[in-house]
Amino acid sequence: MSPLNIVVGITGGIAAYKAVGVVRALVLAGHDVHVVPTEGALRFVGRPTLEAISRNPVHTDLYEGVAEVRHVAIGQAADLIVIAPATANSIAKLATGLADDLLGNTVLASEAPVVIAPAMHTEMWRHPATQANIATLLARGVTVVGPAVGQLTGADSGPGRMEEPDVIVAAALERAAATAPHDLAGRRVVVTAGGTREPLDPVRFLGNRSSGKQGVAIAEAARARGADVTLIAANLEVAHPAGCDVRQVSTALELQQAVTDAARGADVVIMAAAVADYRPADVSESKLKKDAGEGGMTLELVRNPDILAGLGHAPHDGTLLVGFAAETEPDDERLLALGRAKREAKGADVLVVNRVGWTEGFASDENRVVVIGPDGEIVTRAHGTKSSVAHVILDVVVSVSTTSAVAADTTKEHGTT
Repeated sequence: MSPLNIVVGITGGIAAYKAVGVVRALVLAGHDVHVVPTEGALRFVGRPTLEAISRNPVHTDLYEGVAEVRHVAIGQAADLIVIAPATANSIAKLATGLADDLLGNTVLASEAPVVIAPAMHTEMWRHPATQANIATLLARGVTVVGPAVGQLTGADSGPGRMEEPDVIVAAALERAAATAPHDLAGRRVVVTAGGTREPLDPVRFLGNRSSGKQGVAIAEAARARGADVTLIAANLEVAHPAGCDVRQVSTALELQQAVTDAARGADVVIMAAAVADYRPADVSESKLKKDAGEGGMTLELVRNPDILAGLGHAPHDGTLLVGFAAETEPDDERLLALGRAKREAKGADVLVVNRVGWTEGFASDENRVVVIGPDGEIVTRAHGTKSSVAHVILDVVVSVSTTSAVAADTTKEHGTT
């Protein structure tokens, strides 16, 4: 899923402290989160906490920011609105369209999907007025998450407990995904992921630290956007994504064969796997023994084929080729220069450049990338979870594919001389 602009509304109930977990989870998922608490909510959770967790200023006053028309601008910019907790009072105001505070105005000024997580005492939840208000909101398309049954304030227990943050976040993002456009529908996308391993003997290999997380995130994101996805998986350390045609490989030669086969007729090929540049010249059929003396071991290595360059320099009209360049270069300008040179040398249409090291890139849950387009210029930069980065990369894929298609149609229309 592409990074979303998400408004989290917090209303004045004791469960407001749990809203911090909702905000934190959405931020860690790579989304831009803006908290709009009611004055009552700030009696339970302080503004500094909400600003620190959301990484954005927190606004509550309906009459501040008049010049920027903040009372409607926040709602207009939202891709999703989540209200947690939603008290009986706030639910009644939502149902009747009251907008006497910033949160009410934000909801009325937005066309984004709304998700609420009710939290109140059991008697309040069961009251006919509350049930009628919930029915009204459901009829308008509002998603209601919970409430759960459990311990309430004091000794009370029963239905009315706010659902846990992970449940709310999952339901909210599912609602957002359901309303997102499937801009890769009907396209066949091939993704490579993981790291190749070149055997020395039956128990040892030459490999790298790639976990496959970024490639799997791209495959999952492409599938969510409607693509028919083939994933060439090289020694993944994460679960295989659902709904994809997964083809497992181990060595660079196996990956080369698998991706060459899968790329025929593909609309997009994304080479996210970390491929070994070299392999042992000879593979022992039995475990290599350590010498009795103090001597070392000498290995003869031979070059592996450059899979990306092989695809890039072969005719691939109609197939958008996206390469990856993982570099340890600390200087940003030199890193970009390496990326531009590699895109040109490999024949890739788009190149994703990311810096890797002992503590960044490989095996981590976050990534920072620069995407270089067909003209060698920077198309975009992205930093966040590998899932959010995956959607940024796919946004570029869709944009470049559309531009290329328009250019091809124009050439066909005007002909050549």
